[in-house]
Amino acid sequence: MSIKVEQLSKVYGTQKALNNISFNIKKGEIVGFLGPNGAGKSTMMKILTTFLKATNGIAQVNNFNVDTDANSVQKSIGYLPEHNPLYLDMYVQEYLAFNASVYNVDSKRINEVISLTGLAPESHKKISQLSKGYRQRVGLANALLHNPDVLILDEPTTGLDPNQLAEIRELIKNVGKEKTVFLSTHIMQEVEAICDRVIIINKGEIVADKKLSELKDDNEQIIIVEFDYRVEEAFLKKFPKVNKVLNTHDFVYELTFSTSEDMRPVVFDFAHDNELKILQLNKKNQSLEILFRELTID
Repeated sequence: MSIKVEQLSKVYGTQKALNNISFNIKKGEIVGFLGPNGAGKSTMMKILTTFLKATNGIAQVNNFNVDTDANSVQKSIGYLPEHNPLYLDMYVQEYLAFNASVYNVDSKRINEVISLTGLAPESHKKISQLSKGYRQRVGLANALLHNPDVLILDEPTTGLDPNQLAEIRELIKNVGKEKTVFLSTHIMQEVEAICDRVIIINKGEIVADKKLSELKDDNEQIIIVEFDYRVEEAFLKKFPKVNKVLNTHDFVYELTFSTSEDMRPVVFDFAHDNELKILQLNKKNQSLEILFRELTID
């Protein structure tokens, strides 16, 4: 088991940030930890990364106890905190070389993670010169330097623009093919785009733990697509089996299809045939949205 949490609580004074929660994550899973702001997501992440100690309960990462074997836990995880701490005055390669020396990692690994995270075009720059999307790539590259078995990512796409969102999501999915990923977020589309399982937390308690496939609505699907310019809704209604087209904002559209067939390839082919550039293309899980609202609304 990559992550094991049993009856874990964290209390600050009289406030319970986490209240007797338990869950397991198997090797190779990409699990989204979903909840509203203040639900306890970051507290859980900090306990799993040994930054905080739980008030009671047990947490293990790669069979190492976070309280009694913190050093082994730290060696086996890659962590990207919510507020990605970087030395802005350092160059990308310099920063990664510094951290490689801390981990005692062969310097050849630096170029490997630069390539893996798509940092090569910007690797000669100072971190202060990078966009937020590329700074997140630096954080991910640093988390991957020592080739950990488990990645713990706390709100990894906060503040990114749509292009950066798509790039970082794809990067996390690719990394997740070889590693266990535990990803906290308050954005449902994040879970839909990246994860195969979701744990929902509210007010410090787990209120749902489901595979996304269990939440699938076979009778209807919504595809979220963003083009590089505005497209007439009447034009999009020409799609087969489409029964609703909604322009949600800017160049983003929600296309509702009455079919269980995955319509993303159809939308992609349409864009290609009409010389449109797609900036994002995701399925929206209505069942997840309904479940989230039912379980987290006051």
